Amino acid sequence: MKIGTDGVLLGAWASVKHQPFSILDIGSGTGILALMLAQRSHAELIDALEIDDDAYEQCVENFENSPWNDRLFCYHAALEEFTDEIDDTYDLIVSNPPFYQDAFKSNNKQRDLARFSDALPFKHLLKSVAKLLAENGCFCVVIPYSEEPQFIALAATFQLFPKDILHVKGTPKAPIKRSLITFFTTQNETVVNELIIETSRHNYTEDYINLTQDFYLKM
Repeated sequence: MKIGTDGVLLGAWASVKHQPFSILDIGSGTGILALMLAQRSHAELIDALEIDDDAYEQCVENFENSPWNDRLFCYHAALEEFTDEIDDTYDLIVSNPPFYQDAFKSNNKQRDLARFSDALPFKHLLKSVAKLLAENGCFCVVIPYSEEPQFIALAATFQLFPKDILHVKGTPKAPIKRSLITFFTTQNETVVNELIIETSRHNYTEDYINLTQDFYLKM
């Protein structure tokens, strides 16, 4: 399965400064986020959650073949089911949730909205995060930049507040496409930074290289 830039960015950017003991990756896909965080941290418990059959099988295979297989475990379950059954909390929760790409929108606004909501149930995700997050833990997520205000407002209703935001642009003249956000259960001053991925095709910026080079074979 394809590894996207969003996942690589989030896996490299998500904060491990608080030295998390336990990590949860919601909607793990191939397991890329969990694997990157295993590489970056000393967390002893790294759980992943994936509902799709094929993705789950590949995630398990990737975990088993990694140097950190003793710390990684993937659950094959829906988020709501998992949240109801798990009593433990996590010091770090990460998610690169699926969302409906703008490029595939039709001319039917109602249909587009329904498909977008189905692909990315923000309320469902945040409700579960609020229950699963440890008191001093943090939640890191990547979302479309256009959804940032709504997502932050919705998160506040679950007592989750942004501390760090990274706005991502493909090139210097391109519009901002993604928002990477770190949430805590306490209110803090929000720090906003910007990352540009490349100056021209395959000419990556120094900031992008510094952030991600530990995870690429060729960079």
